[in-house]
Amino acid sequence: MSRIDETRAFVPVRFALLTVSDTRSLADDRSGDTLAERIAAAGHVLADRRIVRDERAGIAAILREWCADPGIDAVLTTGGTGLTGRDVTVEAHRDVYEKEIEAFATVFTLVSMQKIGTSAVQSRACGGVANGTYLFALPGSPGACRDAWDEILKWQFDYRHRPCNFVEILPRLDEHLRRK
Repeated sequence: MSRIDETRAFVPVRFALLTVSDTRSLADDRSGDTLAERIAAAGHVLADRRIVRDERAGIAAILREWCADPGIDAVLTTGGTGLTGRDVTVEAHRDVYEKEIEAFATVFTLVSMQKIGTSAVQSRACGGVANGTYLFALPGSPGACRDAWDEILKWQFDYRHRPCNFVEILPRLDEHLRRK
């Protein structure tokens, strides 16, 4: 079972947050607010936050920009993970990923099943890594963002979490780029 090792020091992670929506603004971005509040409450840093329209190339461009920024360790997107024609966030993420974290989608589905039953099958939440940066695409509902953060990401982005966590391997994510 997982646990927090209080003998280890907390290490803050620098997050960027992208809301994908054709209709939202920062004033009414409830899902983005949910994630921003949880990032801060956990002791992490919100390094950047934006809203972008549901356009695959535009989403991918921002993801690549943030992956190239040494001041950003992880990117969370919210919105555009469904099944409609305008839902292209997952495709944009996969355009950027070097490696996909397949188990994130599986664990998110298990968490969602407990809350919304078989409706969880409609989510295409996903995660991956690119250029030493973690990327996670979350659904656009505040409830789904709460579930993803509270049940998965909060723990994996806590260096004290045992038996393992994303933070402890963060310095090694781009080691293949440094090899001679």
